Amino acid sequence: MRLPAKPPFESLKRSLDKSRAGFGRQARDGFLRETFKLPRDDARAKAREWFDRWPRQAYWTEIESWCEQPGDVIEFTIRRLPTAD
Repeated sequence: MRLPAKPPFESLKRSLDKSRAGFGRQARDGFLRETFKLPRDDARAKAREWFDRWPRQAYWTEIESWCEQPGDVIEFTIRRLPTAD
C-alpha cells in the first residue's frame, strides 16, 4: 500500500516566517507595537514623534510599558491602532 505524498510546506513556512518577523507586527488585539531602547532624550523625542504623527485621540497611541536601563537608557514599547476611524 502506498502512502500519499506529503504536501509542500515551504511556502507556508516562508509566509509564517515573514509575518512573524514583520516590522510593526499587529497583535491579535489589533494594535501595532514597536519597542525602542534609546538614551533618555532620544526616547522622549521618539515618543513625541509617535504622538505627533499618530495622535492619541484618533489612534489610541500609548506608551504600553517602559523601564530605565543602566546608563540613562530607556526601553519602552509604544502601541497604536493601524488606522483612525
